[in-house]
Amino acid sequence: MGFLVGLALGIAVGVALIVGFARSENSRAARRRQLAATVASFSRMTIEDSRKLLPSDLYPSWVVFSSQQKLKWLNQELIKIWPFVDQAASQLIKTSVEPVLEQYRPIILASLKFSKLTLGTVAPQFTGISILENNKESGIVMELEMNWDANPSIILDVKTRLGVALPIQVKDIGFTGVFRLIFKPLVEELPCFGAVCFSLRKKKKLDFRLKVIGGEISAIPGISDALEDTIKNAIEDSITWPVRKVIPIIPGDYSDLELKPVGTLEVKLVQARDLTNKDLIGKSDPFAIVYVRPLPDKMKRSKTISNDLNPIWNEHFEFIIEDADTQSVTVKIYDDDGIQVSELIGCAQVRLKDLQPGKVKDVWLKLVKDLEIQRDRKDRGQVHLELLYCPFDMKEEAPNPFRQQFSMTSLERTMTSMENGSGSTSFDRLSSRKKRDIIMRGVLSVTVISGEDLPAMDMNGKSDPYVILSLKKTKTKYKTRVVNESLNPVWNQTFDFVVEDGLHDMLMLEVYDHDTFSRDYMGRCILTLTKVLLEEDYIESFNLEGAKSGKLNLHLKWSPQPIMRDLREEDSSRFR
Repeated sequence: MGFLVGLALGIAVGVALIVGFARSENSRAARRRQLAATVASFSRMTIEDSRKLLPSDLYPSWVVFSSQQKLKWLNQELIKIWPFVDQAASQLIKTSVEPVLEQYRPIILASLKFSKLTLGTVAPQFTGISILENNKESGIVMELEMNWDANPSIILDVKTRLGVALPIQVKDIGFTGVFRLIFKPLVEELPCFGAVCFSLRKKKKLDFRLKVIGGEISAIPGISDALEDTIKNAIEDSITWPVRKVIPIIPGDYSDLELKPVGTLEVKLVQARDLTNKDLIGKSDPFAIVYVRPLPDKMKRSKTISNDLNPIWNEHFEFIIEDADTQSVTVKIYDDDGIQVSELIGCAQVRLKDLQPGKVKDVWLKLVKDLEIQRDRKDRGQVHLELLYCPFDMKEEAPNPFRQQFSMTSLERTMTSMENGSGSTSFDRLSSRKKRDIIMRGVLSVTVISGEDLPAMDMNGKSDPYVILSLKKTKTKYKTRVVNESLNPVWNQTFDFVVEDGLHDMLMLEVYDHDTFSRDYMGRCILTLTKVLLEEDYIESFNLEGAKSGKLNLHLKWSPQPIMRDLREEDSSRFR
């Protein structure tokens, strides 16, 4: 009986402890949510709102200031504490940037370190301040726009591989940019946040000059440009957003605040058209640079297409994404001038937040000279991209055993997931095999339905059009019949292609005007197979490229037969 009574009492006490602990945790979580909401509300308060709560004689002087007066007050206070900020920031910069300098050290140098680093006596000037809404998680995000014409004392200890030591001074620094400060997590202890994250959100201007102490840096060819690139890469890789530095204020584990990958972005660089010709003789030799972060090891280069203002690349690249809300993918197209510096033809950019996760976006982008200055009205051409962003936490409709065991791009994973449905069991047996690659093999049926508003090529204002169909990777070609004297021909002819590698192939349709002894080129349509692989059956109209008017109405259908190949045998056709 005593045992049963003790057992009952023990269970009752245990249940009471569990209930009490749960209630305590719920109460604490509710208080933290209330605190976060209160702090966020205060951050949105205006002076007029505060005047409704407190009489004016209780305000400190800086509260009643205008925005410009607040910035002036903030700059005055920064000047007062700048000597102390200089000491702390100089040490922090040295410890965080020096390893990155070594990482990007030019091959002609044996070592690259700071021998002296102070930020000087001139404090930065804040020119703008804003509080950003952060609805995803509790915290306060502040952005400070800053202008700094500095007089630092920065000396780099540079040693060449020839054993020559060079003390190089970094002078005349001019900087304008926006710093982001993140205060989180919000806690009940003063100062009400656990840590501060800081990062260079936007770099508007960064100028500096290098000088060899007691000599001239131009005496050593190439070292000045190499050092400038190294310094800029170090800044980009160490403090430029989404990279951030975490400073704990209250002891705790803040590893969740550090930079982490959140997804992958796949970019298919399809083609460009109507590019500006940069060569005096012949045509430009375009190639593309694609990147999310402008670092040497994270930028992808396409192959060069010689003497062509309408190049077709059809190349794939994959990038790691750290912040889909703020990051963008940039493509820059250059004219390859051999040993000379390549000349920029134009550039374009797409924000990742404009992409729907898990959905392929097909876009034509107008090329501009400068992404920051939107005053360029010159026609520099267009570039064609297919983009797919896949967050790591996105739930897939079907399990995909290839995500870890096989080397696949996000698009390939999406395709194979759709092709294989939920039949993961049949693929589990393959997990012990060597790494393989998926080929989207199948039959592509193309029905050329009709043409509309085709250009007139004959003297009578008509044309005798026909279409030649081909796949870029194979030699198979088909030809429709000729429709005499028509600008709106109707063909309704279907052609079947056996496609060996659907993800990396393209369908080309060229329209010609038939003449007795020759033919006149009218225009073309170039299609990737991405959409037909995803939808399997669709009808769409496509504008003719290289023509003033005209379009083709097509019906495309895909019958899949996915197969596998060994990467060692087909490595040359993988993404570069």
